[in-house]
Amino acid sequence: MNLLILAANGQIARIVESRILKEKQFADVKLTLGLRKAKRLSNLQDNPRVTLMETDLNDAAEVNRAMAGQDMVFTAVVDHDPQNTMTKNVIAAAKANGTKRIISTSLLGIYDEVPGEFGRWNHQMVDRGLSAAINADKLLAQSGITYTTLRLPWLNDRNEVKYAITTRNEPYNGVSGSRQSIADVVLRIVADPTFAANDSIGIADPATQGQDRPVY
Repeated sequence: MNLLILAANGQIARIVESRILKEKQFADVKLTLGLRKAKRLSNLQDNPRVTLMETDLNDAAEVNRAMAGQDMVFTAVVDHDPQNTMTKNVIAAAKANGTKRIISTSLLGIYDEVPGEFGRWNHQMVDRGLSAAINADKLLAQSGITYTTLRLPWLNDRNEVKYAITTRNEPYNGVSGSRQSIADVVLRIVADPTFAANDSIGIADPATQGQDRPVY
């Protein structure tokens, strides 16, 4: 499999990259890592399974160039742009290059699915980017490409993989979760592209359910 990771220097992206390069089950995965300054991942430049590309998600030509020959793309940053330029560029490039699978990160709360006091507080905190996230999810659903939207919790750096998954029609379960947990979900999709296909999934540590603020 050829996997493109965009915004490839992000914390979750780097966990995904490290596990792919270390774990035997991903030995056949080749990585193209797109980021604005490729030198930030210079430690990977000599790895034969890695191609580094300077890629600005807001530049359609650069995204299209990075997408060439890719089976799957993981966009490791939330689209906060009111014009959804990033999401539109990814979809257009995937269509142009025959890329069959998209994984995209988003916000919790895009369906008013977060209950209680935490839901009220979260809505207040993410309000500025909420409409862009809602529309990005709609664009993916209408694209005709198999996609998964990952609705992220408030993230922490706990050294654990511990999460529950909810679908778009279920109340969000939890308030926080580890970056390692999000990376694990991405890797489940890489290992099995049918997992969470054409769905928007919420991911969080269920032990944090009922808290009214993020758990770090």
